[in-house]
Amino acid sequence: MDDEQLGEELRLTVGRLVRTVRAADTMPPGEAAVLGHLDRDGPLTTADIAQRRGVSHQAAARAVRDLAGRGLVRTEAHPHDGRKLLLHLTPAGSERLAEERRRRADWLGTAITQALTPAERSALAGALPLLARLDAHLRAR
Repeated sequence: MDDEQLGEELRLTVGRLVRTVRAADTMPPGEAAVLGHLDRDGPLTTADIAQRRGVSHQAAARAVRDLAGRGLVRTEAHPHDGRKLLLHLTPAGSERLAEERRRRADWLGTAITQALTPAERSALAGALPLLARLDAHLRAR
């Protein structure tokens, strides 16, 4: 298999795995993504979130509105631009995101235990740093 074929197989396989794992989510993907960005990156504006997610400002604003209505995010005036609001993850939002992440990890961990031999689990663990390096390389481009 040449590198181009390997790249295509990796893209297909990882894409299917991500979609399969997301199917078990209990939150809409847009809402989980907003909470994840706030958790990783700290306070952001709705425009920042839209840009990072690659969605329209309206789509990001809709997800933010729903999350704020449930007390999972809060807003405050932007310190440098009074026309903007900064979004913050609330403790309830942090716990909801952690719960969703735990559910995903438990579900995937169970599948790993049931579907893979100990040697295969070891090989999978060994591949994770390689995948992380590929991700870092692609992000740097």
